[in-house]
Amino acid sequence: MSTPAPGAVMRGAVDLSSLRNRPAADQPASPAPSPDGQAPASRLVFDVTDADFGQVLELSKTVPVVVDLWADWCGPCKQLSPVLEKVITELGGRLVLAKVDVDANPQLAQSFRAQSIPLVVALVAGQPVQLFTGAVPEVQVREVFTQLLQLAAQHGVTGTVPMEGAPADAEQQAPALPPLHQAAFDAIEAGDYSAAATAYEQALTENPRDEDAKAGLAQVQLLARVQRLDLAEARAAAAAGPTDIAAQFDVADLDLAGGHVDDAFARLLDLFAALPADERAPVRERLLELFGVVGDADSRVIRARGRLASLLF
Repeated sequence: MSTPAPGAVMRGAVDLSSLRNRPAADQPASPAPSPDGQAPASRLVFDVTDADFGQVLELSKTVPVVVDLWADWCGPCKQLSPVLEKVITELGGRLVLAKVDVDANPQLAQSFRAQSIPLVVALVAGQPVQLFTGAVPEVQVREVFTQLLQLAAQHGVTGTVPMEGAPADAEQQAPALPPLHQAAFDAIEAGDYSAAATAYEQALTENPRDEDAKAGLAQVQLLARVQRLDLAEARAAAAAGPTDIAAQFDVADLDLAGGHVDDAFARLLDLFAALPADERAPVRERLLELFGVVGDADSRVIRARGRLASLLF
């Protein structure tokens, strides 16, 4: 699967040694960490360059650093970056986000072997940890960051940085969630997707128009399905059975969870077109569910809905 959880430190796969002691540029990017290894006093999200990345490595000995490798031309990067910034901010300084423009910083792109973007990695005590590739759903970002914090704690990296406008010792709290949403979030952090789904279902029973609960339910159902799948086995089964609904569903789920949204939608739309009319209903239902995961306003969903409508009439 293209979204491995934190844990496998990429020793050998990534060589950051040439960036550790590189002198800072004459005019480093203003949001970069200060030379003493501390994050900027009021910034949790900052841009870094080839020249000042050594300071980020030092900072990672105090607080885990999430590294977002992106480019201005990359559509999925623009979709993922706000999600990363939102979740980082809500964690109240327990993580910071270093943004790397791969076009402007080719050495970092090469060091991280950024063959596709967005690529999100982390640094814990100076060591890189693979997180995920692609524009993944927010609930999955939260899950991965929770695992990252657990990994960092195992290595003694448990520092925090102050939020903008807050005293250095002020404890930051995420915005309060409705009780059932909080219960679902807590269950997600514990890896209990069944309990999270139950909480979201109860929220929808109380308020059928709760769009956040609808999206959350679709996301945890997706995560629950993909955690049991092996990508190679799923793709082999799908290749062997082009109209095998269950096999095609598995690969579409894996593609979506891995950020390959267009591929997931195209697979299900092709399957919908290939099936007899009386066998199409489950495929349409799965498409609508995955549309909810990505968001109805997303351009990829709009395109896929248009094609689905053309196949229906």
